[in-house]
Amino acid sequence: MKKWIPLLSLLMISALAVTAAGCGPKKEAEPDGGRVPAATAANGKLQVEASFYPMYEFTRQVAGDLADVHLLIPSGVEPHDWEPTPQDIAKIAKADVLVYNGAGMEIWVDQVAKGSDNANLSLVEASKGLELMEGVDEEEEHADAKDHEGHDHGSLDPHVWLSPKLAIEEVRSIEKALVAKAPQHQAEFTKNADAYVAKLEQLDADYQKELAGTKRKDFVTQHAAFGYLAHTYGLTQVPIAGLSPEQEPSAAAMTDVIKFAKEHQVKTIFFETLVSSSVAETIAKEVGAKTDVLNPLEGLTQEEQDNHQDYIAIMRSNLDALKKALEE
Repeated sequence: MKKWIPLLSLLMISALAVTAAGCGPKKEAEPDGGRVPAATAANGKLQVEASFYPMYEFTRQVAGDLADVHLLIPSGVEPHDWEPTPQDIAKIAKADVLVYNGAGMEIWVDQVAKGSDNANLSLVEASKGLELMEGVDEEEEHADAKDHEGHDHGSLDPHVWLSPKLAIEEVRSIEKALVAKAPQHQAEFTKNADAYVAKLEQLDADYQKELAGTKRKDFVTQHAAFGYLAHTYGLTQVPIAGLSPEQEPSAAAMTDVIKFAKEHQVKTIFFETLVSSSVAETIAKEVGAKTDVLNPLEGLTQEEQDNHQDYIAIMRSNLDALKKALEE
């Protein structure tokens, strides 16, 4: 559960800090009522805050050199339960644009936006308008281990960026928002977006080709992040836990997955990079399988950063890992 009272306190602290900062020498009044827009404050570029890694990467690709794009949630930090600090709120207060995924991924956005006096801030919900899937409630989901398509449990699955086809739609949403914010740069934004979308279209085509004729169509993964990817390419994810990677699976859920893995002769149990792999390793040991990484791209590890890996490179690694497991 999110701690909203501390977040409200942070908003109050940030507001006081901004007010105190405003007690210094006053600048000449601006058309927006006194606040100097961030884009005109220094280098003339749009100032953009992006919630977590995929939003940062998509925005950076579209913006090119026309914006300073900043990552709010640090790389290596699991974003599901992240909440902004006073420093983060201050960054948002100075931004022109805040890009976030939505669909319940960043539930702090509404309160931060309401608590901000930044009338210049444009909120960009990249997943807006997409057909969203219901999230997986692991307790009910594992009541029947043969059916892992998900049911109506009252929460949405936010992991749309893991389907290259839907990632294209998010990139186009970001392009549209940046054009609306800085229409004088429409041609550049569109050119940049078109170039990146072409790469994503090739990635999508490779996923379709490589996964079309595999021996099996189901894969076991540590948390239910790959529903959109599975749906797009005709696969079935069998999650050990629900939407949050830090959710602990129940004993019943573990038993169901073990039973499924044995009955279907699963040879690989997938885990991810930002959380402990102990649950996946326990199940793999029980069923005589190995473990491998399927990266939900919620943030980059230090090693991934050092190796200059990006969204497309990691999604290609995911494709290789999936194809290998589905051919076993």
